Amino acid sequence: MSDNEHLVHALRAAAVRWDDEIAAFGARHALGGTDVRALIALLDLERAGESATPGVLAGELGLSSAACTALVDRLAAAGLVGRAPDPADRRRVRLTVTDRARTLGEGFFRAFLGPIRAAAAALSPAEAQVVARFLGSTNPP
Repeated sequence: MSDNEHLVHALRAAAVRWDDEIAAFGARHALGGTDVRALIALLDLERAGESATPGVLAGELGLSSAACTALVDRLAAAGLVGRAPDPADRRRVRLTVTDRARTLGEGFFRAFLGPIRAAAAALSPAEAQVVARFLGSTNPP
């Protein structure tokens, strides 16, 4: 065992806390785990200025086309996602995040990520590089 085994345990504890927080958020808003992951993916795509389509979302989540259709149906019924024709190709559907979804996401992530953002901001550039390298090595592409 390495002298840095404590890092493995700290990362595991952070992952468990993350899962617990996401599950609690989902339970409060009647969303399953995949629903929450989809909401996160859609908000991330929107923030990056990228188009969200059912195919893109299915790829992000590793879902079949049929499973993604059912997921989008649930999110639309919950008032979290809208569908609109793609202006560039009217045969394709674009997914849009609703204001309600943005409000839910912002409230959750502001409270949950606030302390994480503060801890990250306190790191020196060299420390941030080490943390980024470590975290990146635990989640290869």
